Amino acid sequence: MTTTGADRIEIRQLVENWALWRDSGDWERFATVWHPDGWMSATWFQGPAADFIAASKKGFEDGVSILHFLGGHTSDIAGDRAVAQTKMTISQRAEMDGVLADVVCTGRFYDFLARHGQDWLIVRRQPIYEKDRIDVVDPAAALRLDPGLLERFPAGYRHLGYLQTKLGFAVKPGLPGLTGEAVERLYAEGAAWLAGSPRPGQPA
Repeated sequence: MTTTGADRIEIRQLVENWALWRDSGDWERFATVWHPDGWMSATWFQGPAADFIAASKKGFEDGVSILHFLGGHTSDIAGDRAVAQTKMTISQRAEMDGVLADVVCTGRFYDFLARHGQDWLIVRRQPIYEKDRIDVVDPAAALRLDPGLLERFPAGYRHLGYLQTKLGFAVKPGLPGLTGEAVERLYAEGAAWLAGSPRPGQPA
């Protein structure tokens, strides 16, 4: 099948819909961006898309504040498959040790996509975490971080992992960053997906 500009526009729209519908709590429409075999990987969650939707909905209802902002985008398309990368920031606000703080993590969404029927859908999403920081909301407040806990996580999501651990999430170590073995493996999995691998993460 010939790749067209319309495919690239549809994929970009799909990525934007993911962020808008998730962050606004529009769960019915959020479910439509996922392939039936959809899989989500993040710092705090790794599993089927249906479970991610349920966990995100519960967090939203419980007041968990995680928001996304998107930037530049590119996609590589091979027939009915594609890999898309989209610059993004993840912003999470929460209270830690009695101090309200914001964590902002900059990186990319790395998406494995497939055409399902007439639509492009997300088969797997793996964020790449490039750098982050933590800021107190009240400039007069002081926040002391535990160096031992902070150093448990890679530099790309060190503060995000710290905050989420404080909130009780089980944060996965070793996720892809700007450079290193994990992101090189992810790129290889993307190339294999475009070359016909049975599932994302498997050899072609």
